[in-house]
Amino acid sequence: MLRVAVIGAGSWGTTFAALRCANGPTVLWARRADLAVEIDTAHTNRAYLPGVVLPPSLQATSSLAEAVHDVDALAVAVPTHGFRAVMEALAPHLAPGVPVVSLAKGLELRSRKRMSEIIGELLPGHPAGALTGPNLAGEIGADLPAASVLAIADRAVATGLQQAFSTDSFRVYTNDDVIGCEVAGALKNVVAIAAGMADGMQLGDNARAALVTRGLAELTRLAVALGGDARTCAGLAGLGDLVATCSSARSRNHQLGVELGRGRELAAIVADLQRVAEGVNSAPVACELGAELDVEVPIAEQTVAVCRGERSAADALAALMHRRPRPELHGLDR
Repeated sequence: MLRVAVIGAGSWGTTFAALRCANGPTVLWARRADLAVEIDTAHTNRAYLPGVVLPPSLQATSSLAEAVHDVDALAVAVPTHGFRAVMEALAPHLAPGVPVVSLAKGLELRSRKRMSEIIGELLPGHPAGALTGPNLAGEIGADLPAASVLAIADRAVATGLQQAFSTDSFRVYTNDDVIGCEVAGALKNVVAIAAGMADGMQLGDNARAALVTRGLAELTRLAVALGGDARTCAGLAGLGDLVATCSSARSRNHQLGVELGRGRELAAIVADLQRVAEGVNSAPVACELGAELDVEVPIAEQTVAVCRGERSAADALAALMHRRPRPELHGLDR
């Protein structure tokens, strides 16, 4: 049985660590010492998973050195804005060759890098990948069935971790297209904000379906331009995650979009959520990459404009509806 450390005790990190306990020793790193003590002794995480009882076998610590000591694999559930700092801090304590899997779905603002690229930069020699898909923490924590995709280039490592992460209710597939999986995972959050805005304006199911479908085309164009496989975007990392995130009240990005659609300002919404909605930071990165690669990303552009207060949600929708007519598959044959 592999010993696994999960870095980050938010809702998804804690849920994944609890899930993973079924397959072997698991330690969870929490930034706050008091939260680590609560998880370790009371077997709860009231701040992020109220009402959930965690497995007694789940160990927790606020020491990165202790968390990564003698582990066989690392899963990192840290938000993208803090991902680099945590990787830098744990690097001296991690044994050579330990696979590192990102559970974050976003792009770094300044560098525009994917999380596996940051792992490769700061932890050379460690197989780097991502676990992504329609994985709403609340449902997985309730032991409802779900599927995910583990993207790592090394197939032997991927197969080993597939077995280590799979349970009776959590089915894990493998994919060697790390680029496609990570770009899809990041961009689906942007589309979820846009779909949420449509729901906040009560525009109906047709509008949401149109945004999801055109959002899939948008993230596919960008993923392919960056070196990903279009087929990946039709799988769990793309279409699967879009379906879940763009329609679920459990989705932070969708929830944020709903409030934007109701006319609220971003700062007030974020303050109420008290959680990270990764699409807010990924949207401007997608726009920069689109401009650089000559890829059209109109949904990301309009999402950025609304988030920055430069345009109302209604005006953003009008801008999308009045774009120049074109064939449906425009830009997808790159």
